[in-house]
Amino acid sequence: MTAVEPPDLVLAVDVGGTTIKGEITDAAGAVLGSGIVATPSGEAAFDAMGELGAGLLAELPPVQRERVARAAVVLPGIVDPARSLAVFSSNVGWRDVKVGSRFRDRWELPVLIEHDVAVAGWAEWRYGAGRGCDDVCVLILGTGISGTLSVGGRLVRGAAGQAGEYGHIPVRHRDGLRCPCGNIGCVETVASGAAIARAYSARTGREIPGAEAVFAALDTDPDARAVFDDAVDALAEGLFGIVHATCPEMVVLGGGLAGAGAVLTETLQDRLVQLLRIAPAPRVVLGQFGARAGLVGAAHYARAGVLE
Repeated sequence: MTAVEPPDLVLAVDVGGTTIKGEITDAAGAVLGSGIVATPSGEAAFDAMGELGAGLLAELPPVQRERVARAAVVLPGIVDPARSLAVFSSNVGWRDVKVGSRFRDRWELPVLIEHDVAVAGWAEWRYGAGRGCDDVCVLILGTGISGTLSVGGRLVRGAAGQAGEYGHIPVRHRDGLRCPCGNIGCVETVASGAAIARAYSARTGREIPGAEAVFAALDTDPDARAVFDDAVDALAEGLFGIVHATCPEMVVLGGGLAGAGAVLTETLQDRLVQLLRIAPAPRVVLGQFGARAGLVGAAHYARAGVLE
């Protein structure tokens, strides 16, 4: 049997709670085209995905457009790839959207769909900061918080492929905020980008553009430090049970909030060491791909056709 060559060029689209990003890359990972648009609410987000992908394809010279062989779209929330169904996203606001052939017909390409963080975490584990380690927890920190877990060299998907919703582990049961998922005090309500910015504004009465402004003021602003420390505490408390249950060798932090850098990894590492009594504390490191992890993973997924 003749081996099937992987696609030469692929289109990757990564949908986040704030922005939709797209790239066309070659087999070496070189970016031939890229774009970004704001994420509309609800089903309008799917029209924006289609427009972004179509625009990137149209910008390619005809000889390169013919070489784009496959696409992957990675979505937040609950995703059912087998049925090509976007089941639920609390941050963007859709439920039971049948993706079906809408992108395939628009782009004239075979299109795979998957969960955005499953793909981003898989990329960091297989190709990025976790490469070579069999037991790795990847946390993608952004508008929401989710992640992946590899145990014994295998990616844990769970029933219906929904393992990794770390952001919805409750850590503030009694006095926490209500999460968009409906529960009280989830990790996301304390440690996501939106939560950090909201907590700082509530504490100081000053509006800020995002969590990055809190990170930038850590050395000079006691309020920024207090909000940051509370967010890291929530992350550590959410990881507490995961570490005891699976004993990962490494925790990889990716997504937009990983831009905080060493202060985030070192503070979280210290907090885990303080909390853990039985399981050894895993190493906490920054992801290799940063905010591009979803795009890098989507491109690898488009080429491989499977997460393994």
